[in-house]
Amino acid sequence: MPITDLIPIPNDINPGLNGARQLTMKALLGVPRGSFSNDCQPITNPALKQMVVTANLGPFKATGLAPAIESLKQVLADVQQQEPEVFEGLGTAGMLCARLIRGSHSSISNHSWGTAIDLNLNGDLDRRGDNRTQVGLARIAPIFNSQGWYWGAGFPTEDAMHFELSEQKIRKLHAEGVFGGAVTTLPPTSLSIGDRGQQVKRLQELLNAQGENLTADGIFGPGTHAAVISFQAKHGLTPDGIVGPTTKAALGL
Repeated sequence: MPITDLIPIPNDINPGLNGARQLTMKALLGVPRGSFSNDCQPITNPALKQMVVTANLGPFKATGLAPAIESLKQVLADVQQQEPEVFEGLGTAGMLCARLIRGSHSSISNHSWGTAIDLNLNGDLDRRGDNRTQVGLARIAPIFNSQGWYWGAGFPTEDAMHFELSEQKIRKLHAEGVFGGAVTTLPPTSLSIGDRGQQVKRLQELLNAQGENLTADGIFGPGTHAAVISFQAKHGLTPDGIVGPTTKAALGL
């Protein structure tokens, strides 16, 4: 079967992995720049700028955060060995791009830190949101997962061309000291504005069961933020809009 043929999203993808949360990225790496739009803009954070590198990864060159580039080198070496046909067809639609997530007015894309990459096969970019994926992407996704990369096919709005360093990988790299900086305490695995994923979608569904009327799209935007604050206020919780352990327990999340 040609590597660009489309198939349904496989079951049991991203085992034990989650997309990196905004609180984690901001706390451990810092904010890439002061403002964001839907267009690609440069990183202005001096510490992050010093960590940006460009490297030849074999089938293509990419510019991103140095720890992500180093991890990507190992991933692609494994792809070359295990899936040589897919390796030969690999290209990229970009890695470092400081912007908002498509369709969002508040969520920062992990491309903004240079820790995510979009891939194409034989120049053909997988279509976002059709709940299908190119055969080649499905074949290499387990290799990315094995190195701690989250596959975007697991987002509520499927994005199979997208791979990013997972929450777990970001925390592991931080523990190894590769990001530098003075942060020594990891932020809790809370949900907050800017996050996206299946857990955010479940949060929205639970809030709707409490009387809200949110679109359960898996994107933690201003509407979800306001609904969380309202829920917290009604239940005697600190109305900070952050879904930490206490708010999760109250919601049954």
